[in-house]
Amino acid sequence: MTDLAIIAGTGTLPRLLADVAGPVVLAELEGFPSEVPGADPIRFRIERLVPFLETLIERGVKRVVFAGGIRRPRLEPELFDARTATLVPRLLGAMQAGDDAALRAVIGIFEEWDLEVVGADAIAPDLVPGPGVLCGAPTPADDADATRAAGIVAALGAVDVGQGAVVAQGLCLAVEALPGTDAMLDFAALHARLRPNPAGARGLFYKAPKPGQDRRVDLPAIGPETVARAAAAGLGGIAWEAGGVLLLDRAATIASAQAKGLFLWAR
Repeated sequence: MTDLAIIAGTGTLPRLLADVAGPVVLAELEGFPSEVPGADPIRFRIERLVPFLETLIERGVKRVVFAGGIRRPRLEPELFDARTATLVPRLLGAMQAGDDAALRAVIGIFEEWDLEVVGADAIAPDLVPGPGVLCGAPTPADDADATRAAGIVAALGAVDVGQGAVVAQGLCLAVEALPGTDAMLDFAALHARLRPNPAGARGLFYKAPKPGQDRRVDLPAIGPETVARAAAAGLGGIAWEAGGVLLLDRAATIASAQAKGLFLWAR
């Protein structure tokens, strides 16, 4: 029997955490299947949140970790049970304030049910690299672009918009918004010619948590697909805030970056 539940979304993170944590209770929001092989998940809807929380308690769960990607589901008013309906004003108000506010509201509800919310890094600390260059060799020009990008990401995060930016030669080519990282990198690929000096620094993708973000949820993540899209955008590398970003499938991500000539840098 386990006391840990993974509230899973899409992507590889739920599988990685399940591999490290051993037996867990796996739960999936309807419409966002996880990639945990052999799992028999509890499937739930936001409209039935209170019964879902009761199910977790009945299964002996004391800790939960949120892992994987989801998008805000369309709520069906007729599906709300009476007790979950009492949470609607609180949830809707938080959702209108932004992703960070919505996640804080969800954490608060889980904690009110005596469920401890823990971060993915608490389950698998090796997923969060400390400072250092993992591969490649960033140049002074890359350092300047990373500093510029970090300032942009901090400004975006302060208004709860995104966690990433693409900067080349001091110019911001793209920022992360609701469509996500992949869409941002695809946009940067379409506008790669905006670099003023074709022979200059190729630019980089920078990622960091939002200022004041509760790092137990929605910690930024980088993996092999991020490397592939950054390479397609013609970038020189990927940089991120050391200790604030999950590196998924580390060996595969580093191997892909080396093969494509990109640096990986935890600043």
